[in-house]
Amino acid sequence: MIGIIDYGMGNLHSVSKALERLQFPYLISGKPDELIECDAFILPGVGAFPDAMKNLEGTGLRTFLDQHVYQLKPLLGICLGMQLLFERSTEYGETEGLAYLKGNVIHFSEKQHHAHSSLKIPHMGWNRLAFLNEKASTGGIEEGYVYFVHSYVVEAPDELMAAKADYGCDVPAIVEKDLVFGMQFHPEKSGQVGTALLKRFCELAEKGVE
Repeated sequence: MIGIIDYGMGNLHSVSKALERLQFPYLISGKPDELIECDAFILPGVGAFPDAMKNLEGTGLRTFLDQHVYQLKPLLGICLGMQLLFERSTEYGETEGLAYLKGNVIHFSEKQHHAHSSLKIPHMGWNRLAFLNEKASTGGIEEGYVYFVHSYVVEAPDELMAAKADYGCDVPAIVEKDLVFGMQFHPEKSGQVGTALLKRFCELAEKGVE
């Protein structure tokens, strides 16, 4: 059973519909006592980083993730959900994140090379993935295009990266370490490639990530 974490800031409908199509059982909940029964978790996210952290902390879900999920069960962060996995973000000042992965979240304008400063922010639309580092999350999947919508981008160590995209700079698109996974794009809105990546996470969760 995949637990979709409802903390008031996720695109729960499209994620749950994607899991339904893939025929993986799921539960949508914001209650730790219900979520604890699940084998793996998806942390979706749309909106601002500080609001998201405030909601996670205010609902007790931060404590639940720290104590019952991190390093114990597979966790996939999607879009803002991926950014929350890192140490801090500069969105609307500086906010501490979950710190499950090393790295920071900064505005595109801080990262894009000067020659590409005319690129529109947010980075919105289809962009091609390039797979790196032979990670579990991308095993057996062909590279292709996925759908992004974001103005902030992760700066993370190379060894965390399973895939990148190019948008005036290298955009970490899929990150992975141990039981923690992140996708900056929306796999549930990314056609065949996104569906394959979501299916891969669910399969890893089902058989247990080694």
